[in-house]
Amino acid sequence: LTVLNAGRRYLKAEDLSGKVFVTSGLGGMSGAQAKAAVIAGCVGIIAEVDEAALLKRHKQGWLMEISNNLDHCIARLRDARKKKIALSLGYHGNVVDLWERLVYELDTTGELLVDLGSDQTSCHNPFSGGYYPVQLGFEEAKQLLSTNPGKFRTLVQESLKRHVAAINRLADKGMFFWDYGNAFLLEAQRAGADVEKRGANKTEFRYPSYVQHIMG
Repeated sequence: LTVLNAGRRYLKAEDLSGKVFVTSGLGGMSGAQAKAAVIAGCVGIIAEVDEAALLKRHKQGWLMEISNNLDHCIARLRDARKKKIALSLGYHGNVVDLWERLVYELDTTGELLVDLGSDQTSCHNPFSGGYYPVQLGFEEAKQLLSTNPGKFRTLVQESLKRHVAAINRLADKGMFFWDYGNAFLLEAQRAGADVEKRGANKTEFRYPSYVQHIMG
């Protein structure tokens, strides 16, 4: 319902075939995102750093494909988008890399390859494993978290700033991004990312919340 309503409200589209939804997280509550994309009829690319979560959703049949190669992900996205095929593709990697690759595609080809975007990393708990920084691999990040949590925290905040910068670039060209109630925008703001709403008070963000703006 969230994906469908986001399409209805922000894309003015009842039919999401050929539309691309990019997000992250295939763990607990976020595990349904792949299934939701296919039910809604769009192309869903969902990033996940933990291979175990990807394999679980694939085994369940909630996730159609898995890839750790961004070139392959972009090629599949383009093909499914062109043919208007419903697809859920799990990218085994950091969502910041995926967002930055989409910016690169925009800059080099002029194509905006994503219509809808969100995030379901566990940003209510970003410094204890809820969010993994793009600068490190998954296992390396887990090790740093246990040996030097202060450094881990710094890398997470740097990653959040890169994360938001890429989203902002794509949103400026017409992608619609929303907050999934996971404290992503709040933690990004605390990290110093550009998420404040222009001309509004400090507690308002430039992107909507799914509760008030999409489901409400």
